[in-house]
Parts: sequence; structure tokens; C-alpha cells
Amino acid sequence: MSYEAERKELSDAMVGCKVPAIQAAVNKAHDNGMPATEIINAMSAGMTEVGTLFERGRLFLPHVLSAAAGMKSAMDILGPELAANSEAASSRGTVVMGTVEGDVHDIGKSICSTMLQCAGFDVHDLGRDVPSQNFIDEVKGGCNYCGMSALMTTTMVVMKDIIETMKAEGIRDKVVVMVGGAPVTQAYCDKIGADIYGESASETTEKAKARA
Repeated sequence: MSYEAERKELSDAMVGCKVPAIQAAVNKAHDNGMPATEIINAMSAGMTEVGTLFERGRLFLPHVLSAAAGMKSAMDILGPELAANSEAASSRGTVVMGTVEGDVHDIGKSICSTMLQCAGFDVHDLGRDVPSQNFIDEVKGGCNYCGMSALMTTTMVVMKDIIETMKAEGIRDKVVVMVGGAPVTQAYCDKIGADIYGESASETTEKAKARA
């Protein structure tokens, strides 16, 4: 089944940044049989657009926070289905996830953490504005995946700094580095020497599973 109309409605609701409209779109899509992962993907596309509009000055922080609140409420609705479909019986690996230092936007990262968990990874989500050393410490502590998110061009450089620190400390070859966020691209991933770039939470999860 296509669910094209539901996808557009979910994405538009996110860009509208109104929590009741987001919840209504989620409930409608869910009632129509749209899988939870597809709902999340559609909302993620809308959230990416929200981030872009915020960067361009067309939306402001209250809009972003409202859209994030809508996304979190959707995760509450979809949580039972995601848990029921979880593959967590056998761990694929241990992942440290976080939004890099200086950046407080974490909804996309949080969605990715949830999807990775459902795919069977043991996830250590450090939250947002995470000091760079914390990523290093987690890798030294046994995490074999490191996921870093940034929603601002000014904080993207922190990803490169962390990778360079990993190299300097001799741990870079022990970890799969994943990067994502609205301004991040495959070209930037390649430039800084990361292993995985995901445009969406589901793409990141699939690529992580392929490396497990």
C-alpha cells in the first residue's frame, strides 16, 4: 500500500509546527494501517524541512520546539508498535549517540536512537550538547558505533574534531562513525572520514545493520 497522502499530511503537519495537527495526522495514518516506521520517516522528512527553514530564518525556535514536541508525542503513540517489532533479542552492537557540543537540537538523533534500539542495538544516548570527550570515553568503554548529529553548520566541524581525536588516540579503527543532521551531506561525511551518512533515521539504521 502506498500511503502517499498520509506521508504528505504527516510532513505538512510537521512543517506547520502545531502539536494537535501533528497528533491528528499520526493517529489518522496509524488508524489507516501505516506502519510506525513509515510514519516516523514521513515525520522526519518534515522535521528536516523545519530545520532548513529555521536555518534560513523563516521559522524560529518556538516553531522548532513545537514541532519537536509533536514528534515526541508521536513516539508515545507509536512506541508500543515499535517495541512489538523490536529485534532487540540479540544485540548487533553497542552505539553511543549524541548531538555534538554547542548544538541543542536532538529530536532527529532521538528518533534514530529509538530505531537503532528497535533494530537490536544497545544504545547509549547521551542527549544534546554533548562534550566531545564523552564520545571518546564511550568508544574507549566498548561502543563500536558512534553516532553524531548536528543541525547547525557551525557545529558540524565538531564531528571532524572528534574523528581526528579518535585517530590521535588510536581508536578510530575500533568504531563505525555515523553522522547526520539537516546540514550534513554524504560529501561532508566523506570529507571528514566518517563511515555512514544517513539522510533519515531509517537510512542510518539500515546502513548500521549492514555493518553489524
